[in-house]
Amino acid sequence: MSYASNDEIRGVLIQAGNERVLLPNATVAEVMSRVQVEPVTDAPSWLAGQIAWHGWNVPLLAFGRFTGLGEELVASNNKIVVLKALGGNAELPYFALLTETFPQLIAVPRDGLLADASEETLPPGVHMRVLLGEQSALLPDLDALESAIVQNQAA
Repeated sequence: MSYASNDEIRGVLIQAGNERVLLPNATVAEVMSRVQVEPVTDAPSWLAGQIAWHGWNVPLLAFGRFTGLGEELVASNNKIVVLKALGGNAELPYFALLTETFPQLIAVPRDGLLADASEETLPPGVHMRVLLGEQSALLPDLDALESAIVQNQAA
């Protein structure tokens, strides 16, 4: 069956910790590999460091650590997904997520994206769990992630 483009939601599926995370394609600025990660002193464990990208120092967040759903280690073969920050903060136009595998571009039919209400409480940084066919993925709360980064930078 073929779907018109307005009947699909385009997303980027990444592995973060023990979970798959579905990011809106419109927020993804770039996907990179083999990027030098600079540590950030006195940062929480979920702030894996920062990267230099197009003249910006972009905070790198380990989503699995932030949510408590796994551990991502900074390694030379990791992939980094740079996201457009949506909060309007001129000092934080971008932030990045760490992933262990190459992100997968997917198109989900609008009627194929179903909320999974099996969990009563979701971890911090998670907006909802969705079902993509037989598998589940997390929709991140990008506003909460961005706020946490801003609060950490202010501290």
